Amino acid sequence: MPRTARYFTAGEIEGASEIWILLHGYSMLAASYLQWFEPALRPGRLLVAPEGLSRAYFEEKGIRRIGASWMTKEDRDVEIEDYVRYLDVLAEQLQLAAAGAARVEVHAFSQGTATACRWVAFGRPRVDRLVLWGGGVPPDLPLDRYGDALTRAGLTIAIGRRDAYITEQDVDREQARLAAAGLLPVVHRFEGGHRVDPGLLRTFAQEAA
Repeated sequence: MPRTARYFTAGEIEGASEIWILLHGYSMLAASYLQWFEPALRPGRLLVAPEGLSRAYFEEKGIRRIGASWMTKEDRDVEIEDYVRYLDVLAEQLQLAAAGAARVEVHAFSQGTATACRWVAFGRPRVDRLVLWGGGVPPDLPLDRYGDALTRAGLTIAIGRRDAYITEQDVDREQARLAAAGLLPVVHRFEGGHRVDPGLLRTFAQEAA
């Protein structure tokens, strides 16, 4: 059944030769996540931040605010199907409006990293680089079946050395797990915590230019 979803953009879609699709983390809103990537804007590059299909109220330091989530454990398979279909339709519409076969990067943060990996595995995107910020490949994704799709998408992992949720041991275990399945992602470590690092983002933006 069709449903309404929203996304936010920065840059011009007409004539865009490059599209960055930005998948936010748990309890975030797409508009605020998009602002993190504004330093990467340049002529010909379109930034697009889809929002998770489930919004709710969250408490943070005693303040009630609204945020979004990509999925929960409840009816998870249906939620995954919904967001994969949503992202497929959005990406196809963007490509039609851009300049032919625009180059595509996906930059996902925290909870959004699992969303991005499942989309690449289960959906129809053509991705030139998949960057996972502060997260990894979901452990329930069968790598023997979908590992090649992640490799073709240019799997890249970016983790802060002071990430409160991911230890050095976690990074080592993740790399070993992926290597055992034949995946050798590009791994970047930066000084900082659970975030998108501005310096490394500038490097990615320059590499793609």
